[in-house]
Amino acid sequence: MKIHRSLPNIGRGFRMSIMAEKTLLHGGCLCGALRYAVRGPAAQTTVCHCSDCRRASGAPFVAWTFFRSGALSWTAGSPKLLNFAGRERSFCGDCGTPLVFFDPGIPEWFEVSTCSFDDPEPHQPLDECWTGDRIPWLETVGKLPGFDANAPLPGDS
Repeated sequence: MKIHRSLPNIGRGFRMSIMAEKTLLHGGCLCGALRYAVRGPAAQTTVCHCSDCRRASGAPFVAWTFFRSGALSWTAGSPKLLNFAGRERSFCGDCGTPLVFFDPGIPEWFEVSTCSFDDPEPHQPLDECWTGDRIPWLETVGKLPGFDANAPLPGDS
């Protein structure tokens, strides 16, 4: 196992979650080339709307779960690293899945992309950050028609 040499970020107030102290959480990328294990507890999960996270993920926001530095081990593969805006993003070089974020200005914390966990459901976000960067149409998402699987193709009735 490789211990992640980086230690990611927590820029807002944090609240300890109710997860057990010695929790071992697993996750990885879409294609399976990268796997990790992280020792809990998770401190909190935050939804980030910043333009950097949106661009890096290709999504309107990203949920990040915070852990104390030194808690992450890569159990399969090695991530690609991107240093951008003074921060480090780790991702799969094969499928592009964003996995870890580290801000050296806050070395005691790192963030794991919440939806890369094998079981992301327990990590409900407690807050949102960079809300000034939130895409305005995001407010309409819960009001749109919903489908259990694929939406109809354009032009289908």
